[in-house]
Amino acid sequence: MHSALFLIEFGAIILGLGLLGRLAGRFHFSPIPLYLLAGLAFGTGGLLPMGASEEFVAIGAEIGVILLLLMLGLEYTASDLVSNLKTQYPAGLVDFALNAVPGAVAALLMGWGPVAAVVLAGVTWISSSGVIAKVMGDLGRVGNRETPVILSILVLEDLAMAVYLPIITALLAGVGLAAGSATLAIALGVAGAVLFVAVRYGRLISRFVSSDDPEKLLLVVLGLTLLVAGVAQQLQVSAAVGAFLVGIALSGEVAEGTHTLLSPLRDLFAAVFFVFFGLHTDPASIPPVLLPALALAAVTAGTKIATGYWAAKRAGIGVKGRWRAGGTLVARGEFSIVIAGLAVTAGIEPALGPLATAYVLILVVIGPLTARYTEPVAAWIGSRRTPPRPALSAMPSQPESPEDLKDHAQDPAGRA
Repeated sequence: MHSALFLIEFGAIILGLGLLGRLAGRFHFSPIPLYLLAGLAFGTGGLLPMGASEEFVAIGAEIGVILLLLMLGLEYTASDLVSNLKTQYPAGLVDFALNAVPGAVAALLMGWGPVAAVVLAGVTWISSSGVIAKVMGDLGRVGNRETPVILSILVLEDLAMAVYLPIITALLAGVGLAAGSATLAIALGVAGAVLFVAVRYGRLISRFVSSDDPEKLLLVVLGLTLLVAGVAQQLQVSAAVGAFLVGIALSGEVAEGTHTLLSPLRDLFAAVFFVFFGLHTDPASIPPVLLPALALAAVTAGTKIATGYWAAKRAGIGVKGRWRAGGTLVARGEFSIVIAGLAVTAGIEPALGPLATAYVLILVVIGPLTARYTEPVAAWIGSRRTPPRPALSAMPSQPESPEDLKDHAQDPAGRA
């Protein structure tokens, strides 16, 4: 009987996710907010709480996080990673200062204490790589000049997670300074060792994993990823970071084949992950934190736009590309939920989970809109502030500025 109920519940979850994904695709927006709403509807305090499939959903959610980070790691080579660290680290520092600080300040103003402040800083700091990648693809901007700047910031955020997650894990566990320092040292040592192996021996690892048989390639890569993620977690390093480093170690045809094979699994378990977070959030706990979530979303949307604008300007991108870069970075998603989920499990602050859920829901909906409309809105505001030019016949022709020439070279048709 229990088995039959489990199949019914889990089958209903998967079917519902598929229908919600179709609905989101029809209206061209991210399905993440719908997955979170589905979890809220069928979780604690929801319309129809589920029980039989909850344990399996929890395991599926953990696999979802691991696959999200593995697939993200496959997008970069180890040499790309090292190069980004050398050239774009100032943008990473600005990103941290502008976007982590508002979250920490908000937690302290609400009286949640220093540990919750560190957690909320992470929630507001990290952009959603998954949502942003999808938005850039939907808008046809993958080849734009500002895209490498956006990707560099995302990579630096993901690398920062290799340091941040062990720190937050130690803080949530309540370990002392000595134990926490040892945990961080182990985490950095493991991450550094894996990154060194990826840089020096990535080709050998790819050759070992490589197979012409898709079934064997799938089993070896998935098994290796779960194994490394488990060992990393046992060593007090995030399992997600372990999976990310495995993705970086794979390159060439192996990375391409793995991406093709694992994309459907990634989408399935990632959806389960967002549902799982919603299942453990009581909908009745969201209204009391809605105003703080809206205020925090407004502030950090502005700081992310400023981050992207500054980073693109530093890279020599024209004004239009700067606004596009800033607007694209606004969306928060998987990492924010992962960080908040750790805090919810530790039970440090009851309102933190609902606030993070509301915050992510707001920005995951607004993010695609800011990506599309930040640049045209900025251009419209600029035209309103700029006084009208005299008639062309009354003034000599002026050459275009270098920034305008860059923008025309990037997009001769003037498209957003």
